[in-house]
Amino acid sequence: MSLAGQYLRLQLLIVFAVLVAVVAISLAQSAASFERIEGRRALSAAETLAANPTVRGLLKDAQPGSGAALPSVAESVRTISGSSHVALARADRTVVTSSDPSQQGRQLELGDSVVMSGRAWTGVVSTGSGDALSAHVPVLDDTGEIVGIAAVGRTYPSVIERLADAVPNLLTYLGVASVLGVAGSLLLARRVKRQTLGMEPDEITGLVENREAMLHGLKEGVVALDPEQRITVANDSARRLLGLPDNCVGKDLASLEVEPSLKEVLTEDQPVADRLVLVGESLVVLNRVPIRSRGRVIGSVTTLRDRTELASLERELGTTRTATDTLRAQAHEFANQLHTISGLIQIGEYDAVVQFVNGATSNRTRLNDEVTSRIADPALAALLIAKSSLAAERGVSLELAPESRLDRVDEELSRDLTTVVGNLVDNALDAVTNTAGAEVEVLIEEADGGITVVVHDSGPGVPAEMTEDIFRQGFTTKTSSQGGRGYGLALARVVCRRHGGRLTVHNDAGAVFTAELLRAGAAGNEKPGKVRRP
Repeated sequence: MSLAGQYLRLQLLIVFAVLVAVVAISLAQSAASFERIEGRRALSAAETLAANPTVRGLLKDAQPGSGAALPSVAESVRTISGSSHVALARADRTVVTSSDPSQQGRQLELGDSVVMSGRAWTGVVSTGSGDALSAHVPVLDDTGEIVGIAAVGRTYPSVIERLADAVPNLLTYLGVASVLGVAGSLLLARRVKRQTLGMEPDEITGLVENREAMLHGLKEGVVALDPEQRITVANDSARRLLGLPDNCVGKDLASLEVEPSLKEVLTEDQPVADRLVLVGESLVVLNRVPIRSRGRVIGSVTTLRDRTELASLERELGTTRTATDTLRAQAHEFANQLHTISGLIQIGEYDAVVQFVNGATSNRTRLNDEVTSRIADPALAALLIAKSSLAAERGVSLELAPESRLDRVDEELSRDLTTVVGNLVDNALDAVTNTAGAEVEVLIEEADGGITVVVHDSGPGVPAEMTEDIFRQGFTTKTSSQGGRGYGLALARVVCRRHGGRLTVHNDAGAVFTAELLRAGAAGNEKPGKVRRP
């Protein structure tokens, strides 16, 4: 059924319900009006009959069916008042005369009447032929004694009779209501269809079902906000990536305790696409697009993509590039050494050749022995050796502190240690490159189940007002045409916190970064074990 047809059927049902209510009210009002008006008439007629001298004088000793005076007076009162029936009864309730001959000699039905107490009464009395509205008035003699009862009544109209009296008005009401209902249905359906872009209810239902299926089937996250920053749409992927509760739809961002950096991306216009945000341990790419309708902004839609796996691949690629750069630096160094050896041979300095080769070999062996003798984890040792070669090419002295000691660790902790050390060393190399006397010292040690990594550079240090900002995702003091800057320290801090530790910085003749991580057996502690600081 079309939208107009549904509204019309609904309006007709409403009209029918209203009509039934009107009928019930009309019947109740008709009954109340009948009792009020006809009750007064019957009471007046009963008082006239009870005050008649003939009735007062003869009723006390009258016998049922005897004499003609009392029946004449009673019938005269009935005719004049237009009542349905009239009856006179002695004080013992025996009917002496009645407009219904079958009632003579019987007991007068009083119902709830209080006439025997000397007071007039009007009300409904059940008779053999149905309910009747009766008025009872006591008949008093000259001494004030009750000698009988005068009863005047009218037959109570049936429901059909009362309904027949109300039919003309009800038909008028029905006609007017039907016309208004049909017109209202058509106008309402037209307005609603204009607001729903001309779609019928089943089309709207299908559109909503398709939208829900599409949103929750997307691997990318989708979040929609209204102008008051309330969430109107959030699919499963968005809730998972942002850590939103299942009942987040309809709530504003303030009540959900969203991080300021994430709230900024979700609510403010982005100058560039693909904004990177660190959410928990995931690196998420967000794109926000405002929604406009008729020239005004009615909300926004933000799409989210998880780049954690891609970031891992980028880190692996970075490690590969580092290894490549290291190999290139070593190849360059070896080429120079070969040229030196070749020149010494050409000039016949054979003893110098042997001395030069022994010196180059001992330097390389010494570097490898210094690292592997203190760092038993092969991945971390290889990283430090590679960073040493890279630092030498950039004119930086990278030294491993003599007191550094680390046993072999599990694969996950080894991978996270290389992430932390690699980011801290790269950050230190960037800080001291092209400076006089550039030095970077790395201290790695373990105590009480915790591992401490300290990277100390000889650079200018970290300004006091930036000691927390440098760990914020996307913050960087470097200028680069490429994106992805400002996430190394943030990721390093996330890794430390995941292992129950922390990452801090202070200045001591340069920047000193201290990273603390707990082994798996002690990771349940809220704070890392007490470890020695440099």
